[in-house]
Amino acid sequence: MQDQPIEHNRQELDPPAPPPLPAAAPPERPAQRRADDPDITQRIDQLVAEMGGQPGTFNARLVRELIATGLKLIPDGRDTGELKLISTAVKELRYAYRVFAQYAEPHKVTIFGSARTPKDHPDYAATVQFSKLMADSGWMVITGAGGGIMEAGHVGPGRASSFGVAIRLPFETTANEVILGDAKLITFRYFFTRKLMFLSQAEAVALFPGGFGTMDEAYEALTLIQTGKTSMIPVVLCEGEGQNYWEQWDRWVGEALLSRGLISPEDLGLYHIAKTPADAVAHIIRFYRNYHSSRYVGDDLVIRLKHPLSQRDIESLSDRFRPLIKTGTMTLRGPYDVETDHLSLPRLAFTHTRSKFGLVRKLIDAINECEPGAPA
Repeated sequence: MQDQPIEHNRQELDPPAPPPLPAAAPPERPAQRRADDPDITQRIDQLVAEMGGQPGTFNARLVRELIATGLKLIPDGRDTGELKLISTAVKELRYAYRVFAQYAEPHKVTIFGSARTPKDHPDYAATVQFSKLMADSGWMVITGAGGGIMEAGHVGPGRASSFGVAIRLPFETTANEVILGDAKLITFRYFFTRKLMFLSQAEAVALFPGGFGTMDEAYEALTLIQTGKTSMIPVVLCEGEGQNYWEQWDRWVGEALLSRGLISPEDLGLYHIAKTPADAVAHIIRFYRNYHSSRYVGDDLVIRLKHPLSQRDIESLSDRFRPLIKTGTMTLRGPYDVETDHLSLPRLAFTHTRSKFGLVRKLIDAINECEPGAPA
């Protein structure tokens, strides 16, 4: 087990752990053997070491906790259905991560949209064009592997640049012909594990018109970004020529959500309604003009940059985005001591209020407008 992680393009935020809550579960019976007994822990550590884990490392401790949690299910008395769900979910995630890890370097865009869109529909043609342009820019494409928009998202880039993240459904039993039989086709039993891979492995999301499933995926992506539960990524809304699906949706968001104060004005900046597939591609590519990734170190939001910023631009950003700063100001610096990846990149860091993530998106847009400055 290597304790140095692969340097993925996508970096997840690392919020602090919440304070412990009063125990709600019934106490374990005294006669039961506890999975955290010192001798059990020692035997688990020995097993981890035999599998190649490095004793005392953080990764080895995480694997120990995973095994111990599984053992605790025995005295908990979990029933067969619950054990099957937990076991299957862990196995699905492990396998999916293993597949995606073979393609860590290329950026990836997840495409959501209806499985019912016919091949002669303008939305289908727009999806083919968008996905081909993304592949031409060096990106790989992730879709749900079914028909309609999902198939179109694979037709554009072709099999070599496509991932299929399928779900077992009574009425959808096979993947589309582009991805069928490919090693990058992963089939899930559970929607929640599938959606985790859709979002955790992508550096952008493209939404095309769809039904309940597409809206579920759209709102989950926007909610995770809005609440800071996932790192910032561009979300583009795209459709075929002459269509008005997203115009109607955007109008409803303004009239039903924004007007009632259910979302903030800056939240509208979390998505971009593209005029054309080419416009959607340009919006995604520009998002990564200078921005690389984000994470937290304590309460400091650390924004990794491809190029340093000038002191003049840093002072301007600090003034423009003062509502994001809890204390102090924005500074250009190198990596924090606890960081282990992308150490060569400069950082723009500040103590964040942990709110107004729609405004954080605007900050990233402003960073991408800045020209490279002197090195830190």
